[in-house]
Amino acid sequence: MQFRHEVKHEISHLDMLILRQRLNAVMIPDSHSQKGEYQVRSLYFDNPDDKALREKLEGVSIREKYRIRLYNNDPSFIHLERKFKHGGLGCKDSTVLTPKQAQSIADGNIRWMAASTDKVILGFYSRIRNEGLAAKVIVDYTRTPFVFGPGNVRVTLDYDIRTGLGCTNFLNPHCTTVPVPASPCILEVKWDHFLPDVIRDMVQLGNRHSTAYSKYAACRMYD
Repeated sequence: MQFRHEVKHEISHLDMLILRQRLNAVMIPDSHSQKGEYQVRSLYFDNPDDKALREKLEGVSIREKYRIRLYNNDPSFIHLERKFKHGGLGCKDSTVLTPKQAQSIADGNIRWMAASTDKVILGFYSRIRNEGLAAKVIVDYTRTPFVFGPGNVRVTLDYDIRTGLGCTNFLNPHCTTVPVPASPCILEVKWDHFLPDVIRDMVQLGNRHSTAYSKYAACRMYD
């Protein structure tokens, strides 16, 4: 597994505007963004005891979660992702799903997964069978992404976080989502072996401190 450093900060809308201007001067927009941003929709999974949610809220250092994700409500490119965290390090395994596969997983129809040769699908299938993972909530938000070659740095600004209030109709672009009350903007910085000084200096915002804010946890509070 290729681990990367990951740091999050809760910031204000004004902070976000300042950072966007700074980062535009040095970094380049992610190639998948449209006019500098894109819409993210994720469907998160958890077991009947809400293990992933509890581990996040309790600050467990080593944890894992699964989600299905698409961008700009475009069903032609859907990812199944396994996120693994170990303290301030994280890694992600992912694979592509068809719309039919994604919808079947969301609906709990998983028999086809046993015949897959994809390690991410098989790992998820094993977790579903052994731990009872099931779709829990849709999380929507807007992301402004930047990349920087040295250090393989990625900086994202996420805002307008919305919850599906328990809705799991993942592929329905008209599925109702509502704003999470008092949700902040989230600055996230990821890098491999080093963070260039020019980027480190740019993302400094006074007394802002790293945070354990979780979009999944925030959205589950209202389901």
